[in-house]
Amino acid sequence: LSLLPEDHWRSHYDLSLRLSFLMAGAAKSCCQYDEAEQILRGISGRTRCFEDKLPSYFLLSQIFQAQGKVVDAYNTCSFVLLQLGETIPDSVTPEAAKTMVEDTLKMYEEVYDDDWLERKMEGNTLRTLIKIYNVMAFASYFCKSYSMLVYFTCKAVQLSLRNGVCEHTPLSFLQFTGNETNDDDAVLCYRIAKNAMSLQERFDMAAQIPELFLQFYGRIAWRFKPFQVCADNLRRGFETGLSTGDNDMGLLCAIHAIKTALFSGASLKSTLKEIDYYLHLLKTFKSAKMYSNILIYRETVTVLIDKGDATSIQEKNLCGDLDDPSNKLRDGLFCHRAIRAYWSGYTERCNHYSEKYMS
Repeated sequence: LSLLPEDHWRSHYDLSLRLSFLMAGAAKSCCQYDEAEQILRGISGRTRCFEDKLPSYFLLSQIFQAQGKVVDAYNTCSFVLLQLGETIPDSVTPEAAKTMVEDTLKMYEEVYDDDWLERKMEGNTLRTLIKIYNVMAFASYFCKSYSMLVYFTCKAVQLSLRNGVCEHTPLSFLQFTGNETNDDDAVLCYRIAKNAMSLQERFDMAAQIPELFLQFYGRIAWRFKPFQVCADNLRRGFETGLSTGDNDMGLLCAIHAIKTALFSGASLKSTLKEIDYYLHLLKTFKSAKMYSNILIYRETVTVLIDKGDATSIQEKNLCGDLDDPSNKLRDGLFCHRAIRAYWSGYTERCNHYSEKYMS
């Protein structure tokens, strides 16, 4: 940018826009979040139309997520969707969310065929809508109700089913199935997820690999594929995330890789070393959002090794108010405490935390 004329935003508008956006992306990858945000806000102040601002808003929401500012990420996406003519409800009832899921699954069964697969989505606005809905669904997991999360995932899937396939369709399908998979419809959701993963061949989706692998191998496929296969692919998602600058999604893959490695019976001491490596990276990348999650796994591993006598890092002071239903760490912590109690031979304690988790 320094090599361009002083009036480069007027004389070389498109080039200035691309270079500034690339510079903001590079700053994000280097964890220089304040600088990246400053560049993006500078872009927004110089763009000629709202459509030119959209990539900046998308990257800004990712920066907020990487810093754990999920409310800011949600509000950014909400602003964009409102500008694009969408309606964002203040709340969604569980009954309405259940109906949306049923309608979405019915629409999928009616629409998904070879003709739909050959129908490419036309228009940048529709593709942007799905892209923003995907980001908003991810952010809403941390700061909104489950019913709101269901609403956004269903909206993204229905947009694709009505208008055709685009490069953001696979992720929207995976988010939907990852959130809706339960024992009653697990097979159907797995089929939808596999079909979504097969769409990778039709688009250049290398940049989405970390999040695609996170959703598929971390949330869906472990019910049907060997745990070791899922763990290996999640590590691949982690490595791809770090190599492409998507550190946040890469580290989320790491958390799920630990989970599936434990389920697969991997060496506990090797898993502990892997966890400590991830903790080091979390500090390096300033990713506070996932730090407590990995510490919970570390505590579980140390209990399984030696009941936490020598290698324990206490997580109880890092998980917030356990009486707060909106605390997203609470359920995970109760589940881990039940697992620790079971393997330590404390039956009543295991039942206690199992009931708290299930409730």
